[in-house]
Amino acid sequence: MKVRRNVRAVLLDGGHLVFLRRGWPGGRSYYTTVGGGVEPEDADLEAALRREVMEEIGATIGPVGEFLTVTEPGERVTVVQHYFRADVLDMDPDRRQGPELDDPDTGDFSPVRIVLDVAAVAALGLQPIELADYLRENVRSWGA
Repeated sequence: MKVRRNVRAVLLDGGHLVFLRRGWPGGRSYYTTVGGGVEPEDADLEAALRREVMEEIGATIGPVGEFLTVTEPGERVTVVQHYFRADVLDMDPDRRQGPELDDPDTGDFSPVRIVLDVAAVAALGLQPIELADYLRENVRSWGA
């Protein structure tokens, strides 16, 4: 069984959380965490996370802390999602450089700031359910 590791970031920027809005022409938009696959050249999970955050939203982040790991077994590949929390130090979408940006089929791929509020975060419909549940239970304390 092959295992693929992904890193995902829940990013805090002041009183907001930063997510990606994804969508295709004619389709519905959805919200997701910033992140992606760990590459062979990444020194570790944190290095992969920092690379993905820069590629996808042009941001640098402070110290990271892993808060959730979700394993998604598959027939050929098991995907292990590592979720981290970090503060945005600075963000400039002009610094984005990921392969997604060069793909004409990517559609809407833009960072969005969501107020640090349980109802606002719940309205995003985030997947997997373990992430949505964790944020619903903890987002209030993050704003304190």
